[in-house]
Amino acid sequence: MDFIHQTDKVEVVPYNLKWRESFETESKSIADALGDSVVAIHHIGSTAIPGIYAKPIIDLLAEAQDLQKIDHNSSALESLGYAAMGEFGIPGRRYFRKDNPDGDRTHHLHIFEVGSAQVERHLTFRDYMIAHPLDAHKYSELKRKLAKQHRHSIEKYMDGKDGFIKEMDSNATRWRNQQINPNRS
Repeated sequence: MDFIHQTDKVEVVPYNLKWRESFETESKSIADALGDSVVAIHHIGSTAIPGIYAKPIIDLLAEAQDLQKIDHNSSALESLGYAAMGEFGIPGRRYFRKDNPDGDRTHHLHIFEVGSAQVERHLTFRDYMIAHPLDAHKYSELKRKLAKQHRHSIEKYMDGKDGFIKEMDSNATRWRNQQINPNRS
């Protein structure tokens, strides 16, 4: 993972009601910049889960009709301050990140084509955590613990969350399937 610097500071902070507002403002700017290339923009990640600690970076997930159109229009996102990062380790994704003038990361934008399994996975995880506050609290506490332990290693922080996230992804998938087919055991 040479794209992550070992010296990146890891900080998680209490939930902030302004995160939703920041998402709304940014999603409108992105929608205006990309026009009909994007059919939906979702708030994902920990800042989308009320009440939990999170890195203060807004994660947005956009669904696009065609990733080639996104590639051709990446300058529209760059004009908003986003840096194009390509797939950045996830096939079928276009990843952009935005920093403020001080160099602090403020937004991550993940773009997938409509119907991508990644869209479903991210939205299901978010919705599961919102619907299951005890699991969301466990996630929050894990993030706080890992941020203290690995304050200067985003890679170790991310690795520390991996097992929990996989477990929650599995729980979320079962939960979603039960929502779709409630009579199925």
